[in-house]
Amino acid sequence: MEKESFARLIDHTNVKADAKKDDIIRLCKEAVHYGFGCVMVTPTNVRLASKILNGTPIKVGSVIGFPTGSTTPRVKVFEAKEAIKNGASELDMVINIGALKSRELDLVTEDIKGVVEAANGNIVKVIIETAYLTEKEKILACKISKKAGADYVKTSTAYCKLKGATLEDVKLMRSVVGKNMGVKASGGIRDLKTALAMIEAGADRIGTSSGVQIIREWEKFNFNHPL
Repeated sequence: MEKESFARLIDHTNVKADAKKDDIIRLCKEAVHYGFGCVMVTPTNVRLASKILNGTPIKVGSVIGFPTGSTTPRVKVFEAKEAIKNGASELDMVINIGALKSRELDLVTEDIKGVVEAANGNIVKVIIETAYLTEKEKILACKISKKAGADYVKTSTAYCKLKGATLEDVKLMRSVVGKNMGVKASGGIRDLKTALAMIEAGADRIGTSSGVQIIREWEKFNFNHPL
C-alpha cells in the first residue's frame, strides 16, 4: 500500500469539547498536507472545516448524537440535516446504547434509519460503542446497522476514557457485516503498528487524533525499509 492510499483511510479527528477555532484550522491544514481522507469534527465546527477545505478532496464529517447516543431519533435527524447543510458529507452517529441493551430494537432501528434517510446518500457510520456491549450485543448492533442501510459500523467514541478499538472487535464486526459494508476502528489508535493491525483485522477506516504522528512513522518506516 502506498502512503497516499494509507493516508486516505484516516479520519483525522478533533471532537474535543474544548477544541478552539485555531485547533480546527490546524486540523484541516494537516489533513490537506498529509492527504487524509476526512476530518471529523463536532457539529458546531462543520461550517468552519467545510469553508477551509472547500476545493480540496478532503471530506468533512460530523458526529451525531455524540457522545452518549441518548438523544431521540428526531433530534438526530435534525442534527444530520443541519450538518449536511453546513457542509458535512459523512456522519458518525452514536447508536442508542440503552435501547439496544433493553432490546428495544425497533427504536434502535428507527434511530439509525432516520439518520440514513436524512443523510440523503451521504455516508453514515454507526458508532456501536463496543466498550458497553456484550459479544451478542455487538453482533446485534452490526446486523441492525446493516439492515438499516448504514455504510459503516464503527467501534467507539472512546469518550470519557472508555475502551477504544480492539482487534477482536474489529474482526468480529467484519465477520458480521461481510465485505460490502465498512468497518471503522476508532479509539486508542495512536501509532502505525496499531493502525496497520486494525486494517489487517478488517478495518477500512481509521479514526484517530494521532494521524500526523502515524503518517510520520510511515514515512520513517519507508525511508529505512523500502516496500
